[in-house]
Amino acid sequence: MFRNTSYVASAQHLRDLPPPSEPEIAFAGRSNAGKSSAINALANQTRLAFVSKTPGRTQQINFFRLARGAFLVDLPGYGYATAPKALREQWEATLSTYLQTRTSLRGLALVMDARHPLTARDELMLAWFKPTGRPIHVLLTKADKLSRTEAAKTLQRVRARLAGFDIHWTAQLFSSLKRNGVDEAEAVFAAWLGVEVGPSLMLATAGRTSGHHRRSDGHKKAPGQRGKPGAKRLK
Repeated sequence: MFRNTSYVASAQHLRDLPPPSEPEIAFAGRSNAGKSSAINALANQTRLAFVSKTPGRTQQINFFRLARGAFLVDLPGYGYATAPKALREQWEATLSTYLQTRTSLRGLALVMDARHPLTARDELMLAWFKPTGRPIHVLLTKADKLSRTEAAKTLQRVRARLAGFDIHWTAQLFSSLKRNGVDEAEAVFAAWLGVEVGPSLMLATAGRTSGHHRRSDGHKKAPGQRGKPGAKRLK
């Protein structure tokens, strides 16, 4: 689904956003959580989203168009402590307004470092987004840096926290370096957009509603996780 994704535009302020004419999936996360790397991994590209060794460099809202017409929206990273207070406050105001009012937004991909999930800023993002009634899917990035036991415990803890907000919010382990979890994430996002997917991605989605199944990262998914199979092809 993400193949041939291309950069379209950037906006510094909400007034500069493109008209909300196509469905959008927003990516948000702490500045050093690996958000841009996750977008690159999904698109199978290395430089689609800018990856910097200096957290906080993404200060604009960046739009990437999928070949099918929808958009991935890379939001400014949040929570980087050394950014000036005024700039942090501006980013947060922009993020909250976009997430709560953007009519074309289908859901939020919230990126968290698997080693340090559910920070205070992550919790604030969850609270901002809940009133929209839209789905959240958490990508626990850098999962390859945890042992299998640690990763499983982290995933369980994050899913339990998400259920406290909305029982349909979901989470998975993800590794941009190892490309673990890419198929599972793509299946979730395809369902949000109503995009028809291939058999392997249908299996990844179907496993969210039927018993345990083996994930691409080697862990088993608990039964009861809901997901929507792709319904119709996006025009």
